[in-house]
Amino acid sequence: MSAEVLKYTLDQIEQLELAPGTEHELLEGWIPELASDEEVRQALEKAFDYRGDVTITLKNGEKIEAYIFNRHTGATLAESWVQYFTPKSNDKLKLSYAEIARLEFSGKDRAAGKHWEDWVKAYNERKAAGEKNIALHPEKLD
Repeated sequence: MSAEVLKYTLDQIEQLELAPGTEHELLEGWIPELASDEEVRQALEKAFDYRGDVTITLKNGEKIEAYIFNRHTGATLAESWVQYFTPKSNDKLKLSYAEIARLEFSGKDRAAGKHWEDWVKAYNERKAAGEKNIALHPEKLD
């Protein structure tokens, strides 16, 4: 590969760094209405994307504080499930959508306020100042 082709590729990559980020939905503290199957599915899809813990209340009254890291949407709620971790266990646990009575976005949203545009701005400022081998690190979590 020639140097010109390689430079062109690097220039293209730098242009991608200026791409706008996505809008982050503020869900912290939200308690969605779970009246219909579709509302349950939509709320659990958002819980999967959420970067904090949720509190799940089961139909039997049990409450589970969880971080949802995986989900599967089947034809029915009984065939759909989420996988999660709890603060008290490193085990991967699984729960059917059909067992869920209430969902609360109770934990701190670790992604709130940390936007791609802010990261790109800081990167570009450091680059413009002449820094080399720039490594930006995320803020420390509480």
